[in-house]
Amino acid sequence: MIAFRRLTLAVVAVAGLMLSATHSFAQQRPDVGDQPGLIPDDTVELDPEYRKQVVLYRTTEPPGTIIIQTAERHLYLIQGNGRAIRYGIGVGRDGFQWQGILNITRKAEWPDWTPPPEMIARQPYLPRFMAGGPGNPLGARAMYLGTTVYRIHGTNQPDTIGTAISSGCFRLVNADVADLYERVPVGTRVIVRQKPQL
Repeated sequence: MIAFRRLTLAVVAVAGLMLSATHSFAQQRPDVGDQPGLIPDDTVELDPEYRKQVVLYRTTEPPGTIIIQTAERHLYLIQGNGRAIRYGIGVGRDGFQWQGILNITRKAEWPDWTPPPEMIARQPYLPRFMAGGPGNPLGARAMYLGTTVYRIHGTNQPDTIGTAISSGCFRLVNADVADLYERVPVGTRVIVRQKPQL
């Protein structure tokens, strides 16, 4: 009987170690940026740095332009008179950051999500299609950038704002993306910069 108890304890201990190692590995995986079906926790409180606010912002770009400062984790909607509305964002993880100038070519409320083939190749567990709704990783709104696979969109993971976790898209909390969505039309110029503004 004692030998059986020792064997049982040893099996439980090994199982616990394996489960712990699996959990640790899952947390380190670089491809866990999207969690389909996760319902957002609207009680998440953003760091003051990433809350929507009007700020001083010098630029020669005209009002209505969006400037994304990837390194700062901020999106600026230029207002003119040296001011901009600043939103906190989540950005692309290492290897998925980019810069350039595009235009918003389409807008969608509670968009459906069809992960592109290259994302499916990296993350085969993702659904091939997901209807829009609270558990959709694109969140409440999406603004599509040029003819690329990149978007400015909401998120079902508000705790990722301020981090580098996406596959190249820019995510805002749902309240902020809905606010931005109402302020910008299709055709809006979007400038994505990697380096902080001097």
